Amino acid sequence: MSELNQVLKQRRQKADDLAELGVALYGNSFTPSHRIGEILPLADRVTADTAPGAHQAKVAGRILAMRKFGKASFMHIQDESGRMQVYVQRDSVGDEQYTVFKKLDIGDIVGVTGWLFKTKTDELTIHADKVVPVTKSLRPLPEKFHGLTDVETRYRQRYVDLIVNPEVRDTFRKRVEIIRLVRDFLVNRGFMEVETPMMQPIAGGATAKPFQTHHNALGMDLYLRIAPELYLKRLLVGGFERVFEINRNFRNEGLSTRHNPEFTMLEFYQAFATYHDLMDLTEEMISWIAAEVTGSMVITYDGQEVDLSPPWKRYTIEEALTEVAGIAPEVLADPDKVMALAREKGIKLQPQAGVGKAKTELFELLVEEKLINPTFVTEYPTEVSPLARRNEKNPEVTDRFELFVTGREIANAFSELNDPVDQRQRFERQINERGDDDEIFPVLDEDYVRALEYGMPPAAGEGIGIDRLVMLLTDSPSIRDVILFPHLRPETK
Repeated sequence: MSELNQVLKQRRQKADDLAELGVALYGNSFTPSHRIGEILPLADRVTADTAPGAHQAKVAGRILAMRKFGKASFMHIQDESGRMQVYVQRDSVGDEQYTVFKKLDIGDIVGVTGWLFKTKTDELTIHADKVVPVTKSLRPLPEKFHGLTDVETRYRQRYVDLIVNPEVRDTFRKRVEIIRLVRDFLVNRGFMEVETPMMQPIAGGATAKPFQTHHNALGMDLYLRIAPELYLKRLLVGGFERVFEINRNFRNEGLSTRHNPEFTMLEFYQAFATYHDLMDLTEEMISWIAAEVTGSMVITYDGQEVDLSPPWKRYTIEEALTEVAGIAPEVLADPDKVMALAREKGIKLQPQAGVGKAKTELFELLVEEKLINPTFVTEYPTEVSPLARRNEKNPEVTDRFELFVTGREIANAFSELNDPVDQRQRFERQINERGDDDEIFPVLDEDYVRALEYGMPPAAGEGIGIDRLVMLLTDSPSIRDVILFPHLRPETK
């Protein structure tokens, strides 16, 4: 029998023994009066002169450590708010309770009633007068409570990861705080939070392979959304001038440290604004959130110092190719030379791809990972921006930016295309370029074009990857570190 199976057998035997003593293994009658985090600040009030019973406590938590002796024992228990020591003395709790206590295991959840005192080592401790088993744990926590070290096990058994790794709990508390701050920032600037469909009849708003399902009653295929963009812009047509949504997107593509099949996005749209306005807003929002969450605008990510203090660097995509990648301006001005350079760098382009696509691919290969401090890159080619407004001075590029930090795209935004004729032509061109790709479902969104024909005000919109923003502000190397339950391959036996 394996060591784990032996431990499981022993735990189940202990559970049977407790049940025979009349102990409710999964009771629901103990109600704590305080959380541990509310009691810990009382440490300054408890001294050697404090009378026993002066400060009462009634808490519940999971046992993380135990030191059992003959007539007295110590344990550490933990709830969501903190960790605390408990002193259990046979003379205080009585023989019957102490017998039950001695049968408890690390990992069990208990309720404790008692009074506060300090040990000789000055540790605030509860002197228990009652210990109540609340939930029996049938599986052991990781050895010596040093936490899980196997990364895949941590992701697969997040519930254990959260129990034993306080830094993991802190990461997810920060994630909640970051999302709250994003919401507060936008609401305080007049944006309205909305919800748009998760299941859509057309997989639109971005180019990605969707997840497909079927609605039986309607007799139609639906797709988990790859982006909420086209629905949010319909709301601009309807008269809502500032809208945002924080919710999940789904893309049936590969897994990596930066990609999960479902991920959280913020998208927001503002009428009568340009992409320049959104650059200013984004710079203000992210730097403010960083200061609120980390206490500084200078953070460390993967050993690199990142300065989020405004103002941030701004390049056009051609300036970035020249200044960062070192490509001569005369090369960028010659389409044949650009295409030749792309082939030389091993970039594979579809036969219908133009020079705009080649420049974008060169940027991703030669520039992107070098942008450590926050950098806005603007004027993306029209060829790769089917929903963005053409630049009035140069129709070959669009009024669009992407934000990069630590070599990763954090945000994508543009002044919106609101010309229905131009939009239809771009949709048609996009469909033709995809060809007969049944996996991407090239369908022209006639209803969206119809909405534009009613008139959408000039506007700018942006998407920010919440998971990547959380990764940045918590110094997390993988997207799986900031998603509670990331997708994994099936567990092998």
